[in-house]
Amino acid sequence: QLQAFGGGLVQAGGSLRPSCAASGGIVSLNVMGWYRQTRGQTRELVAAVTSGGRTNYVDSVKGRFTISRDNAKNTVYLQMNDLKPEDTAVYYCNAGHHSYIGFAGGYWGKGTQVTVSS
Repeated sequence: QLQAFGGGLVQAGGSLRPSCAASGGIVSLNVMGWYRQTRGQTRELVAAVTSGGRTNYVDSVKGRFTISRDNAKNTVYLQMNDLKPEDTAVYYCNAGHHSYIGFAGGYWGKGTQVTVSS
């Protein structure tokens, strides 16, 4: 399973650093990442990282968000800086054994709410 921590409420311009850990025998994950979803919208990829360190970001967060991972701990982090109200969403951790960084993997965590006030 994937377990996410670190969502919350923050003012615009602030920062958050959610993390997500894989457990329960899930190993050898190639792609780990974060998706987000607001009510009535489809879930979108925010950022992803491969076990080799290659990253992929949605254009709206480039320069503000940084994804990283600790392969030994099976954990992925999302450093979110200069947060904007439009970043408000439920953020979902995702992981898989697949190769293409733009696809979602088969493992999903429960969402964590991020709310940015103006």
